[in-house]
Amino acid sequence: MGKERTLVLCGGEGKRLRPITFYLQKTMIPIGRSQRPLLEYIIRLLKHHKLTDVTLLVNYKANQIKNFFEEGKRFGVQISYVHDSETMQGTGGSVINAYRKQAFSDDDTILVYYGDILTNMNLRKLTDFHKEKGAVATVALASGFTVRVGLADLDGEGRIVGFTEKPQLEKPVSVGVLILKGETLRDAAETMNARTIDLMGEIVPNLIRMGQPVYGFVFRDFWYDVGSIEAYEKLDAQSLEKPMSFLFQDNLG
Repeated sequence: MGKERTLVLCGGEGKRLRPITFYLQKTMIPIGRSQRPLLEYIIRLLKHHKLTDVTLLVNYKANQIKNFFEEGKRFGVQISYVHDSETMQGTGGSVINAYRKQAFSDDDTILVYYGDILTNMNLRKLTDFHKEKGAVATVALASGFTVRVGLADLDGEGRIVGFTEKPQLEKPVSVGVLILKGETLRDAAETMNARTIDLMGEIVPNLIRMGQPVYGFVFRDFWYDVGSIEAYEKLDAQSLEKPMSFLFQDNLG
């Protein structure tokens, strides 16, 4: 039987977070009142849900991450590192490269976590759901997503007849957390050779087209995409205290 392993995508340059990311790896930007790195919230969430076998997929400013987290002992996890390939890029390229470097096996259950996402989602419920469904892929989906801009209502002539300010979408949205079977990435490694491969844009849709069992795990917990300078500036430190404080009640450093 395979193991539960986690891959955290930490290699991107964070271009939407410039100028901060000229100096900091995007997963190392300070968050909350205590100004801890964004990645520390992720590592603590994994530990809280007993997902302690962690591989960080690194590239840009990798030493900032390595020097802070080392092998993970201080946080109660085992951390290894895989450097992204120079010839295969994108989120899909990162996970395929990790497979080729034997970061996990075909039998493993792989949680993939985008490194710019904050959430208090119950990752144990997500993994249990994935296994119960016998899925090859399970995508975490948030309901009630609020669009950050107003939507215009137009008539047939193009005249604006009204605005809906920051509406909530009816359909759930992907939040950058998903689970895959290791063999799924083996198949992707064998069939996909493009220079840039997107995990959610290409690998998962390809599974759906093939008729593979791909499920959505809908949750209503807190989540926040910190991936742009606008989002980072709007992230209120006080608003993090209630949903994320449980992470710092664990007996960690």
